[in-house]
Amino acid sequence: MSDAVQHPNHYTQGGIETIAAIKACMSDEEFLGYLRGNTMKYLWRYRHKGGLTDLDKALVYLRWLREAYNEIHPHKDSIDGDDPV
Repeated sequence: MSDAVQHPNHYTQGGIETIAAIKACMSDEEFLGYLRGNTMKYLWRYRHKGGLTDLDKALVYLRWLREAYNEIHPHKDSIDGDDPV
């Protein structure tokens, strides 16, 4: 099913979602940075470009960031200054 925010058709080619391919070619910390950067991008521009769609995209990237962070640091629930993200 196509979803313009979470699963746009143009981001799934050959049965592989672009986000999965990006994750596969990055280290864990690089992927966290990628997700954080995209979250910030959509928050930065929502008032001038995409409105609610950009806010929805920011939420998707933030959810993915939270999930990826939890996978990489499953027992870490506080900031100790050692995390580069």
